[in-house]
Amino acid sequence: MKKTNPSMLDVARFAGVSIATVSNVINRPEKVSEATAEQVRAAIAELGFVRNDAARSLATGTTSSIGMVLADLDNSLFVDMAHGAQRGVDAVGLRLLLGNAACDLTRQDDYLRLFDEARVGGVLLSPMEDSLAGIERMRSHGRPMVLLNYDQDGIDCCTVLVDNEEVGYLAARHLIETGRKRIGFVAGRDYYQPVHARRVGVQRAVREAGGARLEEIDTGGLDFEDGLAVARALGERPPGQRPDGIVAVTDDIANGIAEGLHTAFVAEVPGDISIVGCEDNRSARSGPVALTAVQLEGVRMGQAAAELLLEEMNAPAGEHRHRTVTVRPGLVVRASTAVAPLGV
Repeated sequence: MKKTNPSMLDVARFAGVSIATVSNVINRPEKVSEATAEQVRAAIAELGFVRNDAARSLATGTTSSIGMVLADLDNSLFVDMAHGAQRGVDAVGLRLLLGNAACDLTRQDDYLRLFDEARVGGVLLSPMEDSLAGIERMRSHGRPMVLLNYDQDGIDCCTVLVDNEEVGYLAARHLIETGRKRIGFVAGRDYYQPVHARRVGVQRAVREAGGARLEEIDTGGLDFEDGLAVARALGERPPGQRPDGIVAVTDDIANGIAEGLHTAFVAEVPGDISIVGCEDNRSARSGPVALTAVQLEGVRMGQAAAELLLEEMNAPAGEHRHRTVTVRPGLVVRASTAVAPLGV
């Protein structure tokens, strides 16, 4: 019977070599003859030896892993960020460890502590709220960090941003350019930095248009059900008192509004009400009408963040200069805004 959790010493004894030779086979195989290496590999296979990376990280002070904590993996923007980061670390042979904060600051901090204790080489963090305390703790322990989609005051580190004010601006301007006059901005949790910035962009587009007017509708949340609730509330108004163009701060809200309007026969999309989302998630094409949305380039953001982190990890002490990379959003036009409004 194989020993449970065999050690490197067990492998050395089984193969008839020193522990140093076993270590070289695992970590520096070029230092060992092929015959000896094959002997050690056979012993590893026979005993079922698995290297203890936790012990190795205690000895070296770091691991071959990068930690990534994302705000919400239910949102495909953050999934795309993870894919981009994976692409970046794969290129240099590192592993990506992923944590889902689920929009919970306490859970986010738990993952930061976990990655700190695991002595990861660095951390990619995409928060929704001020995270200064956790960031300062990690950096005080020598962990390089890069922030995604959040401009954190009071900290000096690399950042990858999407221009969220431009996101809101592009969405509202598109509605206005297609003839919409009564613009609704539907959002919740304005204390989230991206939400607030998109609101500012919508306000700017309406202000520049002159003839349009803006109604801001607070959903309290950012989910599909919040959009459904907005659709029900709009159904209680006379048609002329409803927005004829809606910017939804998330695609989930946008799809909820479209679904609610469609199933209750309240209004046609886009005939009566055009809708634009602000993320271009995978859900943008799964509702009752394909959703016009502002594309955030999550894969590109994740890869850029990984590259910045690797730059800092590999730079000689004191030579790295933090910088910010800003990714410009773009509009993807689909059926939810594809026709001219009726009766405006």
